[in-house]
Amino acid sequence: MTQLSFGGVGVDFGATTVFSNITFTVAAGERWGIVGRNGTGKTTLFRLLTREMEPTRGSVARPPNLTISLLEQHRDFGDAITVWEAAAGGLGELLQLEKSLVDQAAGLAEDASEQALERYGRDLERFERAGGYTITSRVDAVLHGLGFDPARARATAVSSLSGGERGRLGLARQLMASADVLLLDEPTNHLDLDTTRWLEQYLTEINKTVLLVSHDRAFLAATVDHVLHFEGGSATAYTGSYRAFVTQRAERRLAQQRSFDQQQKTIASEKDYIARNIAGQNSRQAKGRRTKLARLPRLSSPVESNETMALRFESAGRGGDQVVVAKDVTIGVGGRTLVERFSGVVPRNDVLGLLGPNGAGKSTLLKALLGEHPTDAGELKIGGSVEAAYYRQDLSQVPLDKTIYACISDERPTWERRTIQGHLGRFGFSDDEVMRRAGSLSGGERARVALAILMLSKVNLLVLDEPTNHLDVESIEALEDAIESFEGTVLLVSHDRELLRSLTTRVWVLHERHITEFAGGFAEWEEVSAERAHAARVRSQEEEMLNRVHERQRVARVPKPAQKEEADDPRKKLRRAQRDLESAEVTVAELEKKVASATAALEDPALYTRPGGVAEAKRMGGELEKLKRDLDKALERWTRASESVTPLQASGS
Repeated sequence: MTQLSFGGVGVDFGATTVFSNITFTVAAGERWGIVGRNGTGKTTLFRLLTREMEPTRGSVARPPNLTISLLEQHRDFGDAITVWEAAAGGLGELLQLEKSLVDQAAGLAEDASEQALERYGRDLERFERAGGYTITSRVDAVLHGLGFDPARARATAVSSLSGGERGRLGLARQLMASADVLLLDEPTNHLDLDTTRWLEQYLTEINKTVLLVSHDRAFLAATVDHVLHFEGGSATAYTGSYRAFVTQRAERRLAQQRSFDQQQKTIASEKDYIARNIAGQNSRQAKGRRTKLARLPRLSSPVESNETMALRFESAGRGGDQVVVAKDVTIGVGGRTLVERFSGVVPRNDVLGLLGPNGAGKSTLLKALLGEHPTDAGELKIGGSVEAAYYRQDLSQVPLDKTIYACISDERPTWERRTIQGHLGRFGFSDDEVMRRAGSLSGGERARVALAILMLSKVNLLVLDEPTNHLDVESIEALEDAIESFEGTVLLVSHDRELLRSLTTRVWVLHERHITEFAGGFAEWEEVSAERAHAARVRSQEEEMLNRVHERQRVARVPKPAQKEEADDPRKKLRRAQRDLESAEVTVAELEKKVASATAALEDPALYTRPGGVAEAKRMGGELEKLKRDLDKALERWTRASESVTPLQASGS
């Protein structure tokens, strides 16, 4: 069933045309990747879909009852006080009912009157009928998948969150929305590798239509089955995965180039004939050809993939063999230890990938290396004859109160105006644009200014903290090429797996305060540590069902009745059902602990660097799979037992 249809759509802002002649349809359940350079109209497309604006030309059709959810709409958390309430969104009434049930269950220990039991049973039935166990466990699973502790989320205030955490909470709120279509604008920003993988799995499993703008090539490759590519003032729809799109785009550009070249040859030949014969005996034929040539629709030259940033990093020289040296380093923030007793060396010309979850301390480690944060113990230093340049994740190297032009002229005061404008032109800023203040720029524009500044630094060590944030795919590819050709050493923090796979020669994995060094690139690390990803998938798959168990335990704690037993007493049936439920809960709890223990062992990066560690991980992965099957069976048994208890409780027995 078609849910969205664009027919010849164009949008103008005054005299400026954003895009023209966009035609495509979206069917229910499809997942579209929206790609293209920044400023080509991707966000405008979303505004058309939400009816925030109307097209200048063409039509956008959608069923009248279709509901659409946009990520940006979910950064406003309304009256929600806690993180859990904000993620639950419109489920506030259900949350209040859950709180009431928890209070009632606790109160039944002292007041087990018929009236209290009847009220509890009535509310419990209403909670279950509304899907309470399922929905609240889904909220918990989504929060956990996006890096929040669900239990803490019930008490943590939204006002205490950082900007990145608020971004993840907005995404959680959107994923919980009941909309038919999800519009996701750069959903992997603020996500680390593990949460990005979780989101990939979540999006491929939900029964919703998804349109997502993303610059993360690996994420696109794992999630989308259609691509809409903005290019050359319009957009072209492609059927198939992102990798299929890359192939089809190259073939399309080649065909366009051939057609263009052929037409140019034809035009040149016709012009030559006209010039030679316009005044001769073949004048009539020449004039006819001239008229025909004037009416010929001209093909446009294909948009070249290299029409983006012209980025290049120059090395300052060879430098020492040991570029970074760490000896028993301990680093903390506010009394919390982030890195504990780490020793390691980064050799010259390596590209080191620093991996770890958000908040683990990667950026703090980089700041400590550059002298911007103290170390609690040990020694962390840059080697002799090494000059470093730092790309900051927050882009604070770009002064917001200065113009783009001043950002460069301050770095190169002896440069002439045309030289500065030429340099900025390499990054997509031309003419009067260079006089815009940095504070008025978008995230992508500020990122390009930061790279323009970084390019002026002739160093032999590049320290890059999430350099792909805010950049479009073409700019990321230009950055990748520039890093690859850099004749120096690179420290790279990134969640862009394609970038890490292409560039890294060494990996440091920060996990629970310890750094594990892997003497190989990220692609090799993914291969040898495949069981880590397997363990994460198992944990994710079991999360919702376990949360459902815990949720039912929270709201269904009825004390055992004290009345005398009779052979046909329904209270005896309740006791028997409760014993079965308690036995099932014990089994689930035991298996849950074993799964958690096996998962923790498999997620420890040190396992994969020990002799025989990979083989041991595979053996443990097989055991984890068996534990998962056992846990699934135990959860089925628990579900049956719980379903037997619930009607007996609801009857007020």
